[in-house]
Amino acid sequence: MKFTGSNVLITGASRGIGAQIAQTLAVMGLKVWINYRSGEAQANEVKSQIEANGGKAEVIGFDVSDEEAFVNAIKHISETDGELSYLVNNAGITNDKLAMRMKTEEFMGVIEANLKSAFVGCREALKVMGKKRFGSVVNIASIVGETGNAGQTNYAASKGGMIAMTKSFALEAASRNIRYNTITPGFIATEMTDVLKDEVKEAFVAKIPLGRFGESKEVADAVAFLLSDHAAYITGETLKVNGGMYM
Repeated sequence: MKFTGSNVLITGASRGIGAQIAQTLAVMGLKVWINYRSGEAQANEVKSQIEANGGKAEVIGFDVSDEEAFVNAIKHISETDGELSYLVNNAGITNDKLAMRMKTEEFMGVIEANLKSAFVGCREALKVMGKKRFGSVVNIASIVGETGNAGQTNYAASKGGMIAMTKSFALEAASRNIRYNTITPGFIATEMTDVLKDEVKEAFVAKIPLGRFGESKEVADAVAFLLSDHAAYITGETLKVNGGMYM
């Protein structure tokens, strides 16, 4: 896959889908900046694996919900490498509860961690990328942001807001040759799904036309495509990686 840029920041990249995105992009020749909040050892392990395969990686720890820390991180990357070519806003949290029992602070906590952090990343990336009039951002939302889900009012709002926000950034950034797109994964096999009981997994799979959970690599490949030169005429789009569960 062809990339004009040279480096990428991936938030929440110490494990799961984020780690796979980092490994995939490193294999394709990008220098990857692996962000973590608390999993420093895991982030360093991802870095070691990438370097063992001949790739380039750096670890950068900060909490994406801390605006000042996020701003400073992007500044540090652009000063170190002379640019920030790509950004993947992957970090996020859940705090599930039925809406009638959900406290306002529980709702806003997820909005802050998921939506506000992505906004800060998108905004700061636009400032840096605008100097070279080149860049691409992929925001990792969720199928829940398109369909809603009982018990996830806060999470659905954060991911649905991310989809709409991405389109607005795409409109504002197009004149600077900077693209913004969203990916909405469905059920992906990760550590979180591994702990589910077999009967629960079977119930979920029954709702997926392709008849299985997705793999982290399939999300990572979709991210790589949207970042790459092969998607140079795609912006403001929402790419569903969900096995047909929502069309």
